[in-house]
Amino acid sequence: MENKTAEQLFNSEHAKLLQSAQTWIKETAQSCLTVAALVATVVYAAAYTAPRGNDSNGVPVLRHSSFFFTFAVADTVSLISSLASLVTFLSILTSPLEYQDFYRSLPFKLHLGFTLLFFSLITTMLTFIATTLLLIHPQKKWTTPLVALGETVALRTRHFQVYQAVETLQQILEGTNIWSTMTYQRRHG
Repeated sequence: MENKTAEQLFNSEHAKLLQSAQTWIKETAQSCLTVAALVATVVYAAAYTAPRGNDSNGVPVLRHSSFFFTFAVADTVSLISSLASLVTFLSILTSPLEYQDFYRSLPFKLHLGFTLLFFSLITTMLTFIATTLLLIHPQKKWTTPLVALGETVALRTRHFQVYQAVETLQQILEGTNIWSTMTYQRRHG
């Protein structure tokens, strides 16, 4: 048997697992990056396309409506959060993906990216609902069911398992003693 340090032995024994984790996180980040880019594209276009158009001075016709304020705020927040998500997933793709990165850095970035992406999707839904309400607001009979539908969708999204990927990564690491080894190394330096 060769004279190896504990770290060298650990690295050689878990090289296949590291390769598997690197592939998984790259594919996940690429998929989420695509979704974030699509959301950013849609909400960017929506920001410059005011519902019912603009007047002769270029000012949105419905700017005094409370639904227009909701539309503008939700669209802006969605754009900001989708772009932040995009940058977060790019930082995952450009990281070296070493063992120590899987301990704290990558799970945090993945969690942050998922949260921002999820938030951008929720605010995109709010933008769509506000736009719809702006367009059919004169027909009061449709306003109440749409608000109820929007509230139902917003309340149901709390069941979305946004942390499933982070939990899966943690289970993979715990199942191979990587997690406990990293925890031991962190505590005992």
